[in-house]
Amino acid sequence: MSAPGALSTALRLGGLFGPVVFGVTAAAVALPRVAAALHATPAQVAWVLTAHALALGVGVAVLGRLTDSLGARVTLAVASSALVVGAVVCATAPTLAVLVAGRLVLAAGSGGMAAVAVALLAGVDPADRPRVLTGYGTLMAVFAAAATLVGGVVTTWMSWRVAMVLPVLSILAVPFCLPLAVRPGSRRPIDVTGAVLLTVTVSGLLVLIQSGTLGLAVPVVVALAVVFVLAAGWLAWRVARRPGGFVPRQVVGDVPWLLAAAVGAGVFAGLFAVMYVVPQILSRSHGWSVLAVGVALLPGAAFGAVLSRRVGPLAVRHGYLVLAVTALASAIALAGAATGRGGPWPPVVAASLCLAAFALTQVVVTGDVSARLPPALRGAGMGLLNLAFFVGGGVGSAVAGTLAQTVGLSGTLAVVALFPLLAAWLSRKSRFFRQEGEIRRRKG
Repeated sequence: MSAPGALSTALRLGGLFGPVVFGVTAAAVALPRVAAALHATPAQVAWVLTAHALALGVGVAVLGRLTDSLGARVTLAVASSALVVGAVVCATAPTLAVLVAGRLVLAAGSGGMAAVAVALLAGVDPADRPRVLTGYGTLMAVFAAAATLVGGVVTTWMSWRVAMVLPVLSILAVPFCLPLAVRPGSRRPIDVTGAVLLTVTVSGLLVLIQSGTLGLAVPVVVALAVVFVLAAGWLAWRVARRPGGFVPRQVVGDVPWLLAAAVGAGVFAGLFAVMYVVPQILSRSHGWSVLAVGVALLPGAAFGAVLSRRVGPLAVRHGYLVLAVTALASAIALAGAATGRGGPWPPVVAASLCLAAFALTQVVVTGDVSARLPPALRGAGMGLLNLAFFVGGGVGSAVAGTLAQTVGLSGTLAVVALFPLLAAWLSRKSRFFRQEGEIRRRKG
């Protein structure tokens, strides 16, 4: 059997990763229905998203490491099983606690799908990588833009339970990705202690940020803060003392990797925050329906797709320049939309630019890091990279949810504009860092 072409590979991997986006954005649309059906308060149903964000980020990192050790096929089997079990629990959950438990399992499986997708993407032949990344970024932009629309459609016409389990659609792409998952794992043991420490650290960070929204008592917050500091310190010590542990020092000690992770985290934080705020502005202030909001955001996906296609063949440093300009434009648009002038269209434009930056991140940042990682560290490196992305997204949505209660939706837009602004600045740093590195290599 001949190997799949570049476009076919992009569609397969995009279909594996794409439904991951539905876990937060599409599910958020259904939260009012969840609260009414399960007799819960808005603060309580926020756990539906918080639990998913926690398990998703951890699942990407943990199952990314499993991909390195046991291979992509084993990870796909584990992730598929978790998705099915989580979906069944969510679909039959009689209480909010059971629903949250189901979402934890579902998100862990979804993270496994994402981990395999990015690991296989990193293993694409260098000659095909620009075309694969272009198609992959295009499809990811479509998924991101359509998430709100899809969530609204299934919640309105079907059930909120369907909106909760949309990430299970990744299973449809598994049979088509198996031909790409031919490389065996290294069979090296997994650092369980490191995995637990990373899980506790990430979980503590996201819950602490959302402590106000979740209504946690002060003693609980203090205890969480102590646990977070201890776990983060122990993890840092373990990385320094055990270079080949769950968090490889060769990966997280690489300055270009750290810059790439920070750029992606800033872009994801801006997108997740915007996808939380803008639909509410359009529905509350301008009377738009959920379906109208979803349709209005689709052009953003088209713009991101075109931009990704243009950037794909460019050198990495030029791609970072385009990403920096797009992120800066989205920050400016968010600041303008925060003034409330111009009707509903400034928020739509701002969201569209954030979607474009998201698509570019898939092409530029993912392509840059995947090309740099050695084969033995691809699963771990790409898993940790996407963990940083999703933690950034979780921080963005958490900050937006907290600020919306105090400064309002428009004020929140002004603050979250700092996320893409930071990403723009770091993208510029990444560009010049790589340019200087190329000059040094040529001189050497």
